[in-house]
Amino acid sequence: MIIKNGLIHDAVNKEAYISDIRIEDGKICAIEKELEPKENEECFDAAGLNVYPGFVEAHCHLGLDGWGIGFEGADYNEPGDVCTPHLRAQDSFNPQDPTVLNAARAGITSVATGQGSANPIGGTWIAVKTTGDCVDDMIIKTPVAMKCALGENPKRVYREKGNAARMSTASVIRGMLFKAKEYLEKKEAAGDDIFKKPAFDFKCESMIPVLKKQIPLKIHAHQANDILTAIRIAKEFDVLLTIEHVTEGHLIADKLANCPYPLSVGPSLTHASKFELQNKSWTTPGILASKGCQVSIITDSPVIPQEYLPLCAGQAVKAGMDPFEALKAITINPAKQIGIADRVGSIEIGKDADIVICNGDPIVSDTAICKVFIDGKAID
Repeated sequence: MIIKNGLIHDAVNKEAYISDIRIEDGKICAIEKELEPKENEECFDAAGLNVYPGFVEAHCHLGLDGWGIGFEGADYNEPGDVCTPHLRAQDSFNPQDPTVLNAARAGITSVATGQGSANPIGGTWIAVKTTGDCVDDMIIKTPVAMKCALGENPKRVYREKGNAARMSTASVIRGMLFKAKEYLEKKEAAGDDIFKKPAFDFKCESMIPVLKKQIPLKIHAHQANDILTAIRIAKEFDVLLTIEHVTEGHLIADKLANCPYPLSVGPSLTHASKFELQNKSWTTPGILASKGCQVSIITDSPVIPQEYLPLCAGQAVKAGMDPFEALKAITINPAKQIGIADRVGSIEIGKDADIVICNGDPIVSDTAICKVFIDGKAID
């Protein structure tokens, strides 16, 4: 099919341009002006409309914290064990939850989703498309990260299990990394000799991709000191890291300038419901982006409904963020952060045909979504 005459905001070039897009086998195969339709080729006339890449979220709990089920039915934390690196988000994801379709209809076509922030180490996350009835068919990449958490949540949930202070939470993460490192060293030293290999340890085995820099630690950190603790741990063990929430990032912006670790900022469309959110500000993503940081804006859905991701970008622009940086923060930046930028996050030849067509700027509340394509297929 061809999308014709749309004003393309490709998340690569700062200036938008009018062109046509040809889609074949779910991929973008041409971006040119005045493409001639082939025989029986479907065309969608986007004249007067804006064309964007499908929006991407780097941090949410879509499909794990369902619609109308409450705390009792949520599948995103394991309160029975403080440290659970062996748990996989894929096994809790529910494609039939209505919030998944709501996200797709709003143009959020890819998300990283997984465990919540109760456990100091919670398990591995997945990246999925927001259409389908079987998670195995929806997955873009698994695993994408090992979820960890610092701050008030682990302290509150595991206070009666020996984790009542920030230093206790950090020690759980360090302890698991030390144990997994020793396990890996023994395993590698044993080679193919099964009698010399250490006894199988599911938790240690699950941490090996972190130690080998195949996936990052994805550390929940609102408060400034927690952000710096996350960085300290990543440096100590020489592992990859993404920092999640970064609520007080603007207070240490000079420390984070040109930060080598991707930053997920949000959710900001909420009440400051706990102490570590008291300095929450819409200015944070713009300040950090201006300091050379790779910023993604997040809803942390269901904290903010997934479909409001573009509006969160709009609030950041209203607070001073450069509009192009805000667009990148809900497209190419999160795609890079979760390791799927080779497929999604921008309108480029060879990428998945995840495309959103609007009658205006999607970060403005009165803009209507006219059409959403995921892998070249229109969403109802």
